[in-house]
Amino acid sequence: MRAVVQRVLEAKVVVNEEVHSKINHGLLVFIGISRKDQKTDISWMADKILNLRIFEDNKGKMNKSLLDIDGDILIVSQFTLYGDCRKGRRPSFTESAPSEDANVLYEEFINYIEEKYSIVPKKGVFHAHMKVDLINDGPVTLLLDSYKTF
Repeated sequence: MRAVVQRVLEAKVVVNEEVHSKINHGLLVFIGISRKDQKTDISWMADKILNLRIFEDNKGKMNKSLLDIDGDILIVSQFTLYGDCRKGRRPSFTESAPSEDANVLYEEFINYIEEKYSIVPKKGVFHAHMKVDLINDGPVTLLLDSYKTF
């Protein structure tokens, strides 16, 4: 499982010219699911994201997590995070999970956060063409991989 985590002042997902989800200060997370991902990847990734100390304390040091600041979270599924561009000019998506499998794990990821942290994440629309608008705060953007390949 891979994630692009962005600290944002606000973010929104637009589908068919209508705002589907919107958050204020918090995290925008693009989540990619691979063929080999399992439930253990869900807990590792969710726990890591919610506890990352990337928000500033009163001394201006990144020392607080999303939980500490009671921030919002918007989670958007993005299969292109497993696009392999090392060969040729067209990305290969053979490592991305099939749509049905990815949707199950995406929903389980959302449910895990709701159940463990009592947070109701906002989310994108799985398998839809979305427009994502954000104001990155910092900017702070981090890459995570549950297999720790980077």
